[in-house]
Amino acid sequence: MPSRRSRAKPKQLALSWSRPGLFAGVDEVGRGPLAGPVVAAAVILDDLQPIEGLRDSKALGPVTRTRLAAEIRAKALCVCVAQASVEEIDRLNILQATLLAMQRAVAGLRLVPAFVLVDGNRLPLLKMPAEAIVRGDAKVAAIAAASIVAKVHRDELLTQLHDVHPQYGFAGHKGYPTPEHLAALREHGACAVHRRSFAPVAAVVGATSA
Repeated sequence: MPSRRSRAKPKQLALSWSRPGLFAGVDEVGRGPLAGPVVAAAVILDDLQPIEGLRDSKALGPVTRTRLAAEIRAKALCVCVAQASVEEIDRLNILQATLLAMQRAVAGLRLVPAFVLVDGNRLPLLKMPAEAIVRGDAKVAAIAAASIVAKVHRDELLTQLHDVHPQYGFAGHKGYPTPEHLAALREHGACAVHRRSFAPVAAVVGATSA
């Protein structure tokens, strides 16, 4: 008669699973600002050229972000940055515009990834398998790299917009609703790069048109 020990259910060992083929990490920046586009980046890292210090771009200072963005572009197998415009944000809403920017970033990669890992809890419409990972920029190096590249790219865009619209201070707050930005918005009204579907901008536009 079999012993009780022999009838015990085998214990499943932890296994390490990995999909074959290249994968891309995707992240966005610029959902919260009142002005400027939303930007997404897709990055396929090269395992043979590791990059030290990759983490969520919000946890890094601007000098470190800029240095890492340059290293990512130099060492990654491929990088693509895409955006959705202010007009698309106002027409579609910020969530759909963000997903559109992510979709464009993946589609623009020089190499086609076998699967995609996206920061957050929503996925863009893609042609390959994908998984959304909450706090993915703190868990997956390729997503962290995408967050850094997207952040540096958007910051540069807003600095350029500052040269065109210096009265709003875009170089400092990058379009986010800081007290300084809100005060400038009330004083000067909205300009062409402000998101009119966002409540603080809509309130100013409504007040000036009344």
